[in-house]
Amino acid sequence: MEVQLTTSAPAERNKGPILDVLMRVLPDEATVLEIASGTGQHAAHFAAARSDWTWQPTDADAEALASIAARTAALANVVAPLLLDVLAPRWPDSLGRFDAVYCANMLHIAEWSSCPALMAGCARHLVPGGALVLYGPYVVDGEPTAPGNVAFDADLRQRNPAWGLRRLADVVAAAGRAGFTLERRFDMPANNLTLVFRHAHG
Repeated sequence: MEVQLTTSAPAERNKGPILDVLMRVLPDEATVLEIASGTGQHAAHFAAARSDWTWQPTDADAEALASIAARTAALANVVAPLLLDVLAPRWPDSLGRFDAVYCANMLHIAEWSSCPALMAGCARHLVPGGALVLYGPYVVDGEPTAPGNVAFDADLRQRNPAWGLRRLADVVAAAGRAGFTLERRFDMPANNLTLVFRHAHG
């Protein structure tokens, strides 16, 4: 049966700029765990651009896995997508350890508890010195929030009061409690940020 591919317009627009950042912060021959892969567009684009990266997509939505698998089927360096709930008390040990974890546009469409859970899981599954790379919109203390992000935040909270743009300071604090430090911040198109964290013991 043919799988109907789902497509995200924002993912199509931002995949190029994000790849540019990943090329700067990830090592050659990196193994990468992607959290909340969604449509699989990022996995397909990044893995096609870098055949030396091995990409492990995951998603909490079982229905997304077929689309991810179909979109990445021709890429030998993309591993079969796995079902992964960030909020699980412990991620499967079978995941192993990775040089990097990549997660885009998840924290603002999930309950806040997903943030510390993400940090804790990444701390267990990253190799020493591995990178945690987050992409998305954030509210930054002392900096004006773009009108588009203000409207986006209001729309999210109307859809689910537990959703909404996260304060960068809160995310950095949650990361710190899991042993991470914010290494670099990249300002991205459309008022988004890419954040690169490293584990303190790395």
